[in-house]
Amino acid sequence: MITEKTIKQIKEKYKDVFEILENYDKTRELPFERKRIDLTLSVAVIQKLREKSKKTGKPISRIVEELV
Repeated sequence: MITEKTIKQIKEKYKDVFEILENYDKTRELPFERKRIDLTLSVAVIQKLREKSKKTGKPISRIVEELV
């Protein structure tokens, strides 16, 4: 049988996991999921992103994520 003390210890140790699951229950989204969105950028910005992507080998989406 699990005691109240053990339950409290587990809740404290895995507090961040419980918060993520609680948020998932509300939103049905996990914080590490990725979603596709439409974004309007100028042609010049798109070109700069493509150049940076070629130099670094990172996808444009990762570059944008890191900048945000």
